[in-house]
Amino acid sequence: MENVILTVKGMSCGHCINSIEGNVGKLNGVQVVKVYLKQEKVDVSFDSKVVSLKEITNIIEDQGYDVEKSKSSKGQSCH
Repeated sequence: MENVILTVKGMSCGHCINSIEGNVGKLNGVQVVKVYLKQEKVDVSFDSKVVSLKEITNIIEDQGYDVEKSKSSKGQSCH
C-alpha cells in the first residue's frame, strides 16, 4: 500500500468532503481516503499496482478542486 497526503484547494464544506471521499473511495485499489477540510489535505492509501496517483488526482480535479503538485521533501535538502 502507498500512502500520500495531497494538498487540495477549493474545499469549503461537508459536501466537498463527501464528494471527494465518495468518488475517490469508489476507485478500485483505494483502501482509505480521508479529507481534512481545515488543513486542505486529503490522505489517501491505495494499491499503486491497481490505481495510479494520477488517476486519483484526476478524479479530484474533475470535481473542480485544485490539487497542488508539490513533491515531498522528506530526506531532501534545499540548496
